[in-house]
Amino acid sequence: MLKAVILIGGPQKGTRFRPLSFEVPKPLFPVAGVAMLQHHIEACVKVPNMKEILLIGFYQPNEELTRFLSNAQQEFKLSIRYLQEYAALGTGGGIYHFRDQIVSGSPEAFFVLNADVCSAFPLAEMLSFQKEHGEPNSFVILGTTANRKQSLNYGCIVENEETNEILHYVEKPSTFVSDIINCGIYLFNPDIFQHIGAVFQKNQQDMLLEEPTNGWHRAEAIRLEQDIFTALAGQGKLYVYKTLSFWSQIKSAGSAIYASRLYLNQYHTSHPERLASNKEGGPKISGNVYIHPTANIDPTAALGPNVSIGTGVTIGAGVRVRESIILHGATLQDHCCVLNSIVGWDSTIGKWARVEGTPSDPNPNDPYAKIDSETLFRDGKLTPSITILGCNVTIPSEVIILNSIVLPHKDLNRSFKNQIIL
Repeated sequence: MLKAVILIGGPQKGTRFRPLSFEVPKPLFPVAGVAMLQHHIEACVKVPNMKEILLIGFYQPNEELTRFLSNAQQEFKLSIRYLQEYAALGTGGGIYHFRDQIVSGSPEAFFVLNADVCSAFPLAEMLSFQKEHGEPNSFVILGTTANRKQSLNYGCIVENEETNEILHYVEKPSTFVSDIINCGIYLFNPDIFQHIGAVFQKNQQDMLLEEPTNGWHRAEAIRLEQDIFTALAGQGKLYVYKTLSFWSQIKSAGSAIYASRLYLNQYHTSHPERLASNKEGGPKISGNVYIHPTANIDPTAALGPNVSIGTGVTIGAGVRVRESIILHGATLQDHCCVLNSIVGWDSTIGKWARVEGTPSDPNPNDPYAKIDSETLFRDGKLTPSITILGCNVTIPSEVIILNSIVLPHKDLNRSFKNQIIL
């Protein structure tokens, strides 16, 4: 029997995802037409003998999360539960805190997935790799290859090339260590809790010796990467399964458009029914496009490539949309043009307006390039990025909004470029 744990973080996290995470918890943000988390859940459900999926985070149980969970339970006929931490406990502290829930029913093994990654989730492959490699109680980290410069932004893995054992693990090193990086997808068995428990005991001892400091320094706050993997590397316990399939992090709002592209591309094999096609009397579709059945789209509109259109969206005559996410209830009036942008819930774009951003895609000429989690500002200037309209933003007719971030509930009255509009 198997289980899966998805680490979804909490409201203090996902700040780089604002203004979009104001309306909906980041893990529920729609990527390629479904909640970011749904891609994880669909992958877990496909693994034979999967009995339960646990979400761990410190969001207050809210309406969206509850609705999402009950819908997912009905759809996948599987126990899917949310376990709320009392505080941010880190990637290891959360699973340790809820270890009884995870090991109940005695699963042989369980997956741990970070919610903010987009991946083909080769979970079945990780299972068979684990059976063939190492002792029965070894742990597997999913790895992929990055380029040398970008590897410094991730956890880096040095492996034994014959056995794939992890000899050395460094989280975000300051100099080059390895071009194999940690994908934030793990296969553990209940033995991992002994290792986390040892760190917990040590933290408690350290706390007794220290002066009482601020409350955050709890013994339970444990990071899998720095506290566990670094110590386990080289002990014959930790192995890396390297995947060639797609993988990306979803840190900033801009990276959601890239993730959307990767998932839409995967739909050809996994969910062809989710991709729109050119039909008589329908809009002109080029490339991969997801359109929710409730959207109302004029047949003279042109959409794609890489576009996803949410529930109840209205798109007028002659509208052009490319490389963008249009969230539910938005209205795109006649002949407006939306490129490399995310249009927030219930926003309106006026006639002949142009909303355009600069894509933050990885270098297409480097097969190992990853998306850079860009800082918002560079050299005192706003870095050109995807244009984001928060919820309920109104853009008037015949203006241009370029490389800008517009916070929720704004009525703009002129053109803007390279600005954050508070």
